[in-house]
Amino acid sequence: MRRTRLGLLSLLTLLAGAPGPVWAQAPSSAALKSQAKAAAAKAQAKTQAPAPQTQDLSDALKAPRPKGGEYFGLYLMDKKVGWFFTDLTALPGGKAQSVNELIFKAQVGTRVSERVHREVRVYEAKPGGRLLSFTVSQRGDGGDNELVGTATADGLRVVRKRPGQPEEVLKPMPAPKETVDDADQARVALLRGKQVEGVLLDGTDLEAYRTVTTVEAPEEQVLGGVKVKLARVSTLSDKEKVPVAAFLTTDGKMVRVDFGQTMQARAESESVAKRMDLVEVFGLTRVVLPKALPPKAREVPGQVTLVMKNLPAKFQQDTYRQKYKALPDGRVEVTLMAAPPAPKGRKPRPVADPNGGENLKSTLAVESEAPAIIAQAKSIIREEKDAYTAARMLSAWVYSNLQKDYGASADRATDVLRQKKGDCTEHSLLTVAMMRASGIPARRVDGVIYMVNSDGVPALYWHEWVEAWVGEWTQLDPTFNQPVADATHFAVGYEGNAEITPLIGSLQVTDVK
Repeated sequence: MRRTRLGLLSLLTLLAGAPGPVWAQAPSSAALKSQAKAAAAKAQAKTQAPAPQTQDLSDALKAPRPKGGEYFGLYLMDKKVGWFFTDLTALPGGKAQSVNELIFKAQVGTRVSERVHREVRVYEAKPGGRLLSFTVSQRGDGGDNELVGTATADGLRVVRKRPGQPEEVLKPMPAPKETVDDADQARVALLRGKQVEGVLLDGTDLEAYRTVTTVEAPEEQVLGGVKVKLARVSTLSDKEKVPVAAFLTTDGKMVRVDFGQTMQARAESESVAKRMDLVEVFGLTRVVLPKALPPKAREVPGQVTLVMKNLPAKFQQDTYRQKYKALPDGRVEVTLMAAPPAPKGRKPRPVADPNGGENLKSTLAVESEAPAIIAQAKSIIREEKDAYTAARMLSAWVYSNLQKDYGASADRATDVLRQKKGDCTEHSLLTVAMMRASGIPARRVDGVIYMVNSDGVPALYWHEWVEAWVGEWTQLDPTFNQPVADATHFAVGYEGNAEITPLIGSLQVTDVK
């Protein structure tokens, strides 16, 4: 589950840079029939790690699972975009080790983007055993870096390592609440026959998120030509807020994981899982329009109205830029508007955050307290007091000084500043970091933007830009040097939140007004 959740975030990172396969590891028909008759114990012993009998082990280690770990192919709208490996084993000395590795690879524009993420976590093996240490390694798209965490008597000590950079000891963190039972909530819930709840320390931002796994009604599916009953569990994290459904056989094999209608993980042999066909994600995930947007959509002030289909109600929340009107046939009219903030509402720096400080916080990615970020922001805005003017200056500097490069992503603001290149995610990340460092509450906005690419098809492409509080909220786009993001921007979420992934491949625009 941990790896597939990361797959959602990796997908969003790639998408935001935008301007029926067989079951390779499905059990054979004979094996499935024998399994249904409960006479395949010997065969199961060959493919499944023995379930420890001692009462000193966590349910996560007692639950049956394939010996040697599991490989999965990762599919976006039925096109393969990566693979991942996961395993949980007992170690000598009363410990347990969880290994998860994800490879996400796709064509992004004219570049091939590859993201490799690997996590190794060590726990106490007993029930409720503590998380003792972890190593999170990332390379490729997003930058190369490693986080090494160790639980101490005082909390959690984390060292960050980057090629060519000195090792960095992060601020002390509270002791993690994650336990070995959280390492495989799906199988723990099935073994106990009830809902389980825990906390997972996210390897991308080092924040702890409540995660709940619920046992649901089993489903009959056809595998290997035989109809079998699969156990089903659903996991929901407070971070992504996207229900993830996993399907398992009676001997503990996870055969499929669904993320709505957008993404799917399928159990495969190692050789098949690692076989990749390059997918161009921009064209695959764009929202094609019935006609081009009118010129007024590009003006500021300006507006445009789109009629949308398959837009869930939770995304239909009126804002100062977006208004919604439900239509009788289930569609919805969305009016997008763009205007600069009113002069009388603008405030001087520093500005109090209307959300209680969340939009001024320095994080593992935003790094607004890093000396290099603070110094660069100060050199740009100098003594400028008006928050909106300062925000425009920072956005314009990022536009002018970052090379537009869709193959050089970085997940940390200091890396973006050092490399001075990237796509819209890098432009937005550095802009937000410098705004926060300057006392301007800011956050990244996820959504789609109107473009007509070389094929001449008018469409909405996944994109990321910036929202700042300058006495009122206003949106800027540092990638396209827009001090007011025009009305071709349709926002659906913030800060790379995977909650928006169900829209990918589902959202449709049926009319433009």
